[in-house]
Amino acid sequence: MLENYYTVKPEGSEEVTIQKSRFIGYIKRCETEEQAQAFIQEIKKKHHDATHNCSAYMIGEHDLIQKANDDGEPSGTAGVPMLEVLKRRGLKDTAVVVTRYFGGIKLGAGGLIRAYSGTASAAIDKTGVVTRQLMNEMKVTIAYHLLGKLENEVRNSQYALQTINYMENVELIIYVESGQETAFKNWITDLTSNQATITQGGSSYVEFDVTPE
Repeated sequence: MLENYYTVKPEGSEEVTIQKSRFIGYIKRCETEEQAQAFIQEIKKKHHDATHNCSAYMIGEHDLIQKANDDGEPSGTAGVPMLEVLKRRGLKDTAVVVTRYFGGIKLGAGGLIRAYSGTASAAIDKTGVVTRQLMNEMKVTIAYHLLGKLENEVRNSQYALQTINYMENVELIIYVESGQETAFKNWITDLTSNQATITQGGSSYVEFDVTPE
């Protein structure tokens, strides 16, 4: 499993008008080719009256599945430019569909490439990008009188506080990057004067928003 990678938030869309043609970009996170194909068919059904529904997707940990479809536009002017946007932005498990309603003005090959790639980029920006970081779940159990200090320290640290469970004692579920477990345990031990019980759970991906440059 990758320690971290970029992808889009679950899904979103954006519409732009270029030379009287409507371009509607749809973005969705898809972890399998079947999901990507189903998403494309969903948009095609929704916009069955559109002039074109062009698509591209990149799936898999090592981007082994890459597909692009011009859907009737001149070869290489729609699907491939959209795929290049996904590659350039380093997005994994991402599918994009750009729907076009022709407005009567031909754009030419260069204009089409700019329109489809630009609409894909606009849809990605509108939807938002996240980094998925593989982290280990650490369970920290403490007495209630230690909660205020520890919670404050964790929230202002590099670690990610997932939840707090209020039981006989307090249980904090905290995500820690792989390789940082020992440093985390030592840090908690020092903060609590060795009054915390720390157990390690499984690994899972935690998402963090990526701020546009």
